[in-house]
Amino acid sequence: MSFEETGEQATLTAKANPEVRYTPAELTTLAHLYRGEMYRSKIWRTRLDTTTNWAVATTGIALSVTFSNAEISPVPLLLVGLLVSIFLGIEARRYRYFDIWRTRVRLLEVCFYGPILVGQPISTSNRWNEVLAEDYKDIRFHISFWEAAGRRLRRNYIWIFIIIGISYLSKLTIHPTPAKTLDEFLGRAAMGPVPGGLVLTIGLIGYAILTTLALTTISDPHAAGRVSGAGPQDVDPREKYGIKV
Repeated sequence: MSFEETGEQATLTAKANPEVRYTPAELTTLAHLYRGEMYRSKIWRTRLDTTTNWAVATTGIALSVTFSNAEISPVPLLLVGLLVSIFLGIEARRYRYFDIWRTRVRLLEVCFYGPILVGQPISTSNRWNEVLAEDYKDIRFHISFWEAAGRRLRRNYIWIFIIIGISYLSKLTIHPTPAKTLDEFLGRAAMGPVPGGLVLTIGLIGYAILTTLALTTISDPHAAGRVSGAGPQDVDPREKYGIKV
């Protein structure tokens, strides 16, 4: 290989792997940008915790009321189940926003701060800067509502629904006295003109829908970032956008 060919190859390599050298002012701006995205990520993460706390608190109140007296109806448990479903929907919407800020934070950490920490130049050959700029230009959700709902259901709400279901069946079984026949059990589940068998069937359908949602959203995830080894792996933003670092 001649010297000219070697020089031409080096030029092509440099063009394919452009390096960006930021001025001190630009570095300061990017640092503030990272702090802003981290703050927004933190705020929306707190909102997720708030919704979960609402679900836990209302479930606890319903359990206390229902089991405080043997004569009290199990209806509060049904109502709190509906309320927790609403909380799950609210939390799924909030999680979609949280995923936006978390994706941006992860890109900045890996593609910008990562090279700086090991003394390497910042390269834009993987287009991480274009991906981030496009996200600022045309902000959009990165995951669907159903994926967000399925994720929050598997990680938090599934336990709340299990407690509600077991408590409801226990209430029908033991209060006001232990049920001795199936007809007696179904009679306690009745709600006014609605027979107990229909009420239980509707409940089973609801739990079947929740189970289907939890299982069908496991495959092909699009949400970004999770501590390795802390649970089911999410998609790294680098993999989502084909960014190699």
